Amino acid sequence: MAQPRPGLIRRDRLAREIEEEHLAPAAARSAGSRGRLRPEAPDEFRTPFERDRDRIVHSKAFRRLKHKTQVFIHPEGDHYVTRLTHTLQVAQIARALAAALTLNEPLTEAIALGHDVGHTPFGHTGEAALSPYFPPDGWHHAAQSVRVFQALEDLNLTWEVRDGIRAHSWRIVPPPATQEAFCVRYADRIAYLSHDALDAVRAGVLDPTDFPTPVIRRFGTPGRGWIGGMIQAVIDRSLEMGRVEMDPQTLAVMHDLRDFMFERVYLGPAQHRQHESAIRVIRDLVDYHLEHPDELPASFRETDGVAIAGVVDYVAGMTDRFALALHDRLFGAAS
Repeated sequence: MAQPRPGLIRRDRLAREIEEEHLAPAAARSAGSRGRLRPEAPDEFRTPFERDRDRIVHSKAFRRLKHKTQVFIHPEGDHYVTRLTHTLQVAQIARALAAALTLNEPLTEAIALGHDVGHTPFGHTGEAALSPYFPPDGWHHAAQSVRVFQALEDLNLTWEVRDGIRAHSWRIVPPPATQEAFCVRYADRIAYLSHDALDAVRAGVLDPTDFPTPVIRRFGTPGRGWIGGMIQAVIDRSLEMGRVEMDPQTLAVMHDLRDFMFERVYLGPAQHRQHESAIRVIRDLVDYHLEHPDELPASFRETDGVAIAGVVDYVAGMTDRFALALHDRLFGAAS
């Protein structure tokens, strides 16, 4: 083997695993991973969490995020957030938290990049549309994200990445097992509250003066300051407590902001008509393919032996424009 020239240093997987010994005591180590469903030979250069990150980025489900709605469906303008740009912002914020707290950055990034691939077209509307088909617990995009990588594309991800994706949403129990996944939990909420507020102002749904006084007092007007202030609140509290948290006062303000956004934006009158239309499109597509299973792509037929599973896998994986185009073809233009 040729000797490396001066100026470059070989850094393989073993070197990276040694570097992980200097992470915070609460950090996850790749060498201590619970492993994959199917054992694999180790990579020469990448840790298991780095391999997972790369597999997610190259997946088809990840690529489809660029044509999936975050909040506003078919907005006028090029600068509205999509599910893909949201995901990238979550990864950036989560990695910033992990770096400041000396946690495992590749694990954090892998969870963040994969957390939303299970989302339906038209954002969270899809959960309302699909939940009646799955009584009594309903349907949730986090579980679908795990299913995408475990059953539909079968990336054979590590347990820690799958667990972090499963529990990235705050209402999922049990909570995630790693502090890296808690970084993603906070990063997800920081990202969507910040960029959705800016999009709502851009769309004319909100004015910068509309936000609750405690939010403006704590974070200022919508913009980069919101992200920086929330990140700092998590870092300061986490270093004090020894686990990833936000201080209770700031968390209460964040909850107020979230309630405000749901009332005025996510479930507000400006979105109501689009919300109802999106639910109808999704349910029409599900019902049609339940009645015409022969029109499903072969890879989705009788998934797990249950017809509804394959149909929902197919519909949930659609981009906004594919779902609308297919609905138009089957039923005529949606009103």
